[in-house]
Amino acid sequence: MNAAAPSSTLPAVSVIMPVLNEERHLRSSVRHILEQDYQGEMEVVIALGPSTDRTDAIAAELVAEDPRVHTVPNPTGRTPAALNAAIRASRHPVVVRVDGHGMLSPGYIRTAVRLLDETGAANVGGIMHAEGENDWEHAVAAAMTSKIGVGNAAFHTGGQAAPADTVYLGVFRREVLERQGGYNEEFIRAQDWELNYRIREAGHLIWFSPELRVSYRPRPSVRTLAKQYKDYGRWRRVVTRYHRGSVNLRYLAAPGALAANAAGVVVGAALTPWALLVPAAYLAAVTAGSLPAGRGLPVGARVRIPLALATMHMCWGWGFLTSPRSLARRVIASRRPAVTGEPVQHADA
Repeated sequence: MNAAAPSSTLPAVSVIMPVLNEERHLRSSVRHILEQDYQGEMEVVIALGPSTDRTDAIAAELVAEDPRVHTVPNPTGRTPAALNAAIRASRHPVVVRVDGHGMLSPGYIRTAVRLLDETGAANVGGIMHAEGENDWEHAVAAAMTSKIGVGNAAFHTGGQAAPADTVYLGVFRREVLERQGGYNEEFIRAQDWELNYRIREAGHLIWFSPELRVSYRPRPSVRTLAKQYKDYGRWRRVVTRYHRGSVNLRYLAAPGALAANAAGVVVGAALTPWALLVPAAYLAAVTAGSLPAGRGLPVGARVRIPLALATMHMCWGWGFLTSPRSLARRVIASRRPAVTGEPVQHADA
């Protein structure tokens, strides 16, 4: 399969979008889908949560403007429920996940379909390329694409094409999604990881490629960034309890930094000011780390990067350390075994 293949030989594609309060970016996100240089048939299914802004009105306009766009309700507002509703409402053999604040690069779908064919993978994905629209968002984007911010995660910082445990968003073979029963709706966050875990358990390949790139709009304030990363940490702890072999040093870095900083402040206030060197050293480290991350950005963005980094680290760590065991027990009780079956056929079969 290649870019020059006639449309009759290309598999039809369903793009599924879970959206909630996305009035700011939804129209642009859908435009990036509809303007893809893909010659096969395509549909877009938007799963609408109970938004409190103009998201529903914008979605209705998009449906009226292009017959390829459809909507389906998601009354719970939960991302995995939205994804499953959109999968059920869609019909094509290749399923592309896109979020309401994600912007696909021009050749994304074409390249993903080619990679499915070349690798035989069940799911392919690439780089989550954070891009801001103001100083704060530029700062968050720099933090989210730096190793001091997110460690060595390839889908944040890039890397070589290779098999992966999980990927950002994903382009799936429908037959694999349906065989595995879709997303586990108990995973309010980390649902991608859990689904990809089952896909790998069933013997299929997950493939990361830097050729695939999605521009991502960061959270617009410290408060929303803090909530996002607290939720990330909370659900990453659930994952480590769900699958104990998934713990690594990258996951422990943020909770370790939070614990060390908190201990330094408490001991420094109660016993000896020397202990304050610990949080001072952390602040020095994030400040130094922000310098290469902010190269080329305006001054207003550069001075905000240490705050973005500290917010990400501390809130992720807090979420991880305070994640309740009851949440993990409920999720573990909902565990779905991987469903094995016949070998996956190529996307153009």
